[in-house]
Amino acid sequence: MIITSQGLQGMQSGFNALFNKAYTETTPQYEKVAMTVPSGGSDETYGWLGQFPALREWIGEREIHNLDAIGYTIKNKDYELTISVGRNDILDDKIGIYSPLFQEMGVSAKMHPDELIFSLFAAGFSNACYDGTPFFNEKHPLDEKGNTLQSNMGTQKLSPQSYEAARSQMMTIKGESGKTLKIIPDLLVVSPQKEATARQILFADLISGSTNVNKNTSDLLVVPELADTPEYWFLLSTKRAIKPFIFQMREKPRFVSKVQDGDDNVFFQNTFLYGCNARYNAGYGLWQLAYGSTGSDSPDTSPRQDVGSSEQSGGGE
Repeated sequence: MIITSQGLQGMQSGFNALFNKAYTETTPQYEKVAMTVPSGGSDETYGWLGQFPALREWIGEREIHNLDAIGYTIKNKDYELTISVGRNDILDDKIGIYSPLFQEMGVSAKMHPDELIFSLFAAGFSNACYDGTPFFNEKHPLDEKGNTLQSNMGTQKLSPQSYEAARSQMMTIKGESGKTLKIIPDLLVVSPQKEATARQILFADLISGSTNVNKNTSDLLVVPELADTPEYWFLLSTKRAIKPFIFQMREKPRFVSKVQDGDDNVFFQNTFLYGCNARYNAGYGLWQLAYGSTGSDSPDTSPRQDVGSSEQSGGGE
């Protein structure tokens, strides 16, 4: 095979097509737990986090809710993936062996936000969110004065009882006005090691011979990125306009190449380079919409309340 400019252009178009097809056909999981926010610069500051304005009776003048900047900033980062194609492989007409690599490049580019978003889960027990405290912790201040503290964290292993307690805890969280935020948990997130336990809690008809009152109270998301922290589990509210996590998009992945004779890689190393570039980052949204447990303590084995009790009825809605 003779290498020509026209041939190189055609080869690049073919690799690009493989990349784009795989990228388009791949479905990541991060969109279930994170909202995608477009970015127009090197970073974005989220001044509205923590604001849950509620309607009130209009008496006198309007009450203005100022979206004051609270200093929570997400800085965009650059990401890349590069594949080297030997010039001799092109001369010997062995281009086909590289096709799966460019397909995998497309898959990797589409799935990379999963890595960023789900790494925030385990790190959330130590990394701060907009209020200056860890995203998952027991002392979130209700207001700027910090007179009332609220929790979105637990330590019990995943069980029907700890799941019920987490639902109840999330549904009782209040905003600065002192009113309930009407949070309804709808997604249980677990490691692969806890999938069977989670499925029993959410989908079994009976547990230990008793009616499973938790059946279908949430959807289930099993996250491979949590395999290194198998006991961690999380409960989220994901149906609102704002979600617990933020994926900040500055530049979508794009296919690039260095294939000119004057490029150093061609001149010195006899290789052609193809890759993809992207620019974005991820961060924490509203802690009120998420609950996390380290699973470090034994599960609560105390008897459940009767199904007819007010607390249990509320947890099953």
